[in-house]
Amino acid sequence: MSAFIFLQGAPGGGNNLISLLFPFLIIVVFYFFLIRPQIKRQKDQQKFVDSLKEGMEVVTNAGIIGRITKIDGNIVRLMIDEKTYMRVVKQSITGEYKP
Repeated sequence: MSAFIFLQGAPGGGNNLISLLFPFLIIVVFYFFLIRPQIKRQKDQQKFVDSLKEGMEVVTNAGIIGRITKIDGNIVRLMIDEKTYMRVVKQSITGEYKP
């Protein structure tokens, strides 16, 4: 009987504080390690897309490399090869091509 009482532990409120603090700590860790870097990447990508101009060599998210020949609103025309053009949406351009 005394062993059972010993295993129950002492009554106290310390465990309640930890149980309330643990979910808050998980949210903070998710924010700093997952959400905040993703927001930064999205802002950098949007800044890059806004700075696109004719003559830049870029890569699309499908891996297609081309030179921008015309920007018409949200549509970009890429020259893939001589006399070969492709129209893509601005958001599909992921970066500048640097050989």
